[in-house]
Amino acid sequence: MSDMIRVIHQFAGRTDDVFALYQSAWWARDRSRASVATMLATTPVLVGLIDPRTDELIGFCRALTDQTFLAIILDVIVAPARRGEGLGARLLDEVLGIAEVRRAASIELVCQPELIPFYQRWGFTDSVGRSRLMRRASVESEQAPPTDDSTNGDPGR
Repeated sequence: MSDMIRVIHQFAGRTDDVFALYQSAWWARDRSRASVATMLATTPVLVGLIDPRTDELIGFCRALTDQTFLAIILDVIVAPARRGEGLGARLLDEVLGIAEVRRAASIELVCQPELIPFYQRWGFTDSVGRSRLMRRASVESEQAPPTDDSTNGDPGR
């Protein structure tokens, strides 16, 4: 089934589609449409999976990379109704095949413990020595920068 899926890297006009996917994930429900629009406009690597029969966005992930030392894969998400079809694997194959990600010496991601075996299929490990994930939340994290009013916050319009 995932052979018939179309892969996209441009998200013009698809802010609402990505926002809807985020709303289906417990870890992303608090993201606003405006912040999703900003993220789409400023993230260097975006991957989407489209069902060509319906033009529906059924999978999404993104990556931040300096193309040399580090790439970080983020927001791997599949539409709830389409889980179990291998679409998460397709997203990983696609994002890891992008040169800007592939060139980085270290490719990292954060996941829930139950997903570790899934990501291990691509060589990811949770054995990272004494390193620990640290986080500092920004007070401005949900305050998207002002956008041009003519786009209504959607860089694709």
